[in-house]
Amino acid sequence: MTVAIVLHRANGAPVSTAFRRAPFGKDDPFARHREIAWEGPRSMIAGRTSFIGELDIASYPHIETIVVAEGELTLTAAGAEPLVLGPQAGAVIGCGTSLRIAAGSRVQFSFCAAACDKPTQRGLVPLRADADFKPSATLPAEALLGPAPQCRSDNVFTDDAAQYSAGTWDSTPYHRIVRPHRQNEFMHLVAGSVRFAAPDGSMLSMGTGDALFVPQGASIGWESSDRVAKFYVVQAVPA
Repeated sequence: MTVAIVLHRANGAPVSTAFRRAPFGKDDPFARHREIAWEGPRSMIAGRTSFIGELDIASYPHIETIVVAEGELTLTAAGAEPLVLGPQAGAVIGCGTSLRIAAGSRVQFSFCAAACDKPTQRGLVPLRADADFKPSATLPAEALLGPAPQCRSDNVFTDDAAQYSAGTWDSTPYHRIVRPHRQNEFMHLVAGSVRFAAPDGSMLSMGTGDALFVPQGASIGWESSDRVAKFYVVQAVPA
């Protein structure tokens, strides 16, 4: 048993996750291409998409974080230079953003999206592996099975209305007990590897280039033996 939902394996291995093809709302620009692995409270979804073509969107209908797995995707916000995303590159699209999307050949990406009726941040924000890291909180002693890690983060996008934040995070190695996850969280590992423990003792190993989603409340542990860096999306959900 595992409580983490695998969205992509960088080595091309198939995943056991059950995806369903469905749009995210009536105005979803990727309506014909989206594959949803998880949908939960506060209208958040996570999954994968395979796309080729061009789209012009006057006002992006939701918040979406995209991380490319294969191919190349070009995103151009109104009045800005094109942002070209290759494998292991990502970006956040704010709700209400005017955007052109283009892929000359097939591109595959993982995503985490959330509905937002009253956006507080618009625009197109890239995610960077070489982020402007700043020290961030470590874990409480009672959750650790070893020394406390040193953690850093670079949060580049926050929409207060959707309680949706995204950025890059890294940490020195650490081992954490199995406990309920405090937020919905999308992760794409850009460095290192992690073993995620389930309550029954089973383990899920994820490495650089892999993407997964952990729902709030899912009981999961963490064990890493090298530096881990990840793109993340988190969303707090009222209990």
